Amino acid sequence: MTEIRYPFDEVPEKSQIVDVAPGVKWLRMPLPMALDHVNLYLIDAGDHWVVVDTGMNIDNIRSLWEQVLEQDLFENKPIGGVVVTHMHPDHVGLAGWLCERFRVPLYMSRSEYLNARALSTMTPGLSWTSRQYFERLGQTESFLNFLEKSLSGFAAVVSRMPGGFHRLTDGQCMELGGQQWQVVIGCGHSYEHVCLHNKDQGILLAGDQVIPKISSNVSVMATEPEANPLKDWLESIQKFKSLPSDTLVLPAHNRPFYGLHARLDELTRHHEDHLAAIEEACVQPKTATELLPVLFQREIDYMQMGMAVGECVAHLHFMMAEGQIERSLDDEGIYHYRTLDSLVADRPHKRHGYMDDEQIMV
Repeated sequence: MTEIRYPFDEVPEKSQIVDVAPGVKWLRMPLPMALDHVNLYLIDAGDHWVVVDTGMNIDNIRSLWEQVLEQDLFENKPIGGVVVTHMHPDHVGLAGWLCERFRVPLYMSRSEYLNARALSTMTPGLSWTSRQYFERLGQTESFLNFLEKSLSGFAAVVSRMPGGFHRLTDGQCMELGGQQWQVVIGCGHSYEHVCLHNKDQGILLAGDQVIPKISSNVSVMATEPEANPLKDWLESIQKFKSLPSDTLVLPAHNRPFYGLHARLDELTRHHEDHLAAIEEACVQPKTATELLPVLFQREIDYMQMGMAVGECVAHLHFMMAEGQIERSLDDEGIYHYRTLDSLVADRPHKRHGYMDDEQIMV
């Protein structure tokens, strides 16, 4: 198996543009969180550049974009299109701003565009459905109060979405500068996450779908409380394993790397370990919140709590669908989860050691 290796020792400085492959350039934008950066890419489309992901709509990031756009690279070759891998704010945040400024099309999958556009119009605050979702998982009133006060709304960090978009679908090809880029859709981290694969150059623009050092958050969200995103995620891993193992992966976080198949195998083992640990822990009924120490051997603060408990529920829902776990609602309106095989605690589980080696991410 090819091990993971990194062909670039350094990462771009603020507003710096780095050649990462023929016709592809790499830049970084900061993020105001523990995961402090997002990788963006520029594809040479002949007479223009296509931007892949944008960063958040925050003053200092717009200022950095201004510095980027002043460089000679754009003097005779403007931005001619924006591709957004998915609707999370660090990826879509400045898509509307760039598209409006240059009067260029936005390229996204349908689910990602429609969800981004819908969220941008929602009133900030905690809805009754969101409150019920977290209450049923055993979350405290203090956490719910934190959410109520801290939720500033999607629109606070995402510029106004364009009124129209160009839909990207799985298997579709985009010709950019004489090169063919095939759309590969992944699911689980988001609804229809777009990746771009250049077979001739052996490059995958992977967004958050495959990242070398952190695992993409796979969560059940309050907007779809009965979802089974881990099933979608594991199926997507098998799809991406059909790509060549020597592909150069250009991720949205960390550094570009080789070792696609090795990383996909690591991610599979990571989730298998979580599933085994939860099944053992639920011999006696547990709430999702009570299961957090089983999955995360560190303290989870309120800033990460929503993603952490959502990831826990994603594993629970996967096992419910597989007939391994049952769920009951107690008199206080809280879900408890119980393993159906009472002998599971007596069976030896060979874990792979991927329980908590990676930070939660957006």
